[in-house]
Amino acid sequence: MRFPRTVLMSVALALGGCATAPLERAGSLRSYDRMSDANGLVTRSQIRVNKKDVLAAKTIRIASTVFPARNDVALNQKERRLVANAISRELCLRLSERFRIVSADDDADLTVQATVTHATPTSPTASGASKALSIAKTVALPAVPVPVPRLPVGLGSLSVEAEARDFAGFQKAAMVWARSANSISNSPRVANEGDAYDLAADFGADFAKLVTSGESPFGGIPALPPMDSIPVRLGGAPKYVACEAFGRFPGLTGFAGQGLGLPPAWTDSGAKDNSPPAPAHEVNSGQPLTQ
Repeated sequence: MRFPRTVLMSVALALGGCATAPLERAGSLRSYDRMSDANGLVTRSQIRVNKKDVLAAKTIRIASTVFPARNDVALNQKERRLVANAISRELCLRLSERFRIVSADDDADLTVQATVTHATPTSPTASGASKALSIAKTVALPAVPVPVPRLPVGLGSLSVEAEARDFAGFQKAAMVWARSANSISNSPRVANEGDAYDLAADFGADFAKLVTSGESPFGGIPALPPMDSIPVRLGGAPKYVACEAFGRFPGLTGFAGQGLGLPPAWTDSGAKDNSPPAPAHEVNSGQPLTQ
């Protein structure tokens, strides 16, 4: 079987156009004992999970993701907050598929805490040039269905570690995760946090699968998203009130912004402010919004 030259060139660019994401143990986990390598096609990770205990859990609390400032990470506070919140929001959506999500004040079988350990910023200049080339190709050759890969420079990356602990603080699942953007599957965004923001959703999906299944998220056939998650991704209300703390997905505006290469902050409002919680008789955060 012969592949078109343009396809081979695209693959070559993708393989040569990945940023390097360090797989770091930053010390935020209670334990790193007995963690084993579990790598995907474009992801490196180490995992540990007590399958029996995570499958027995029914309620889960999601702590806000931490993204501390680092001298070697050139993202400002606003950019870090946006990336961290994207992780928390994705975790809340994905874990809602099997668990009942409760608020920070409620008891839970498991508590999830994620920490961003490193991020390589995206080059806005390179992203802008890549988007310009893509638009130029669409205008000049609208009938040619081959996508234009990103320029293999200035790509971002994201490294995260997370764990799920039981009510006594014992670790039941843990993951150290690193992934780099590539020239084909990651759309260019003209923003420092562009790739880290998009990769945040990938981490959220991988860690949530580890906790919900008790098995490595890598390998096998990717599952289609459940139908009831689609309205949430389009900006609708989440299944559980507790997820509202991380704001709503940008919806169609966000998808359009991604397609145009706009900075995530232009379409994503981020987490809700720290306003006082509603009285308990008005909101039961451990119950679905819709029955």
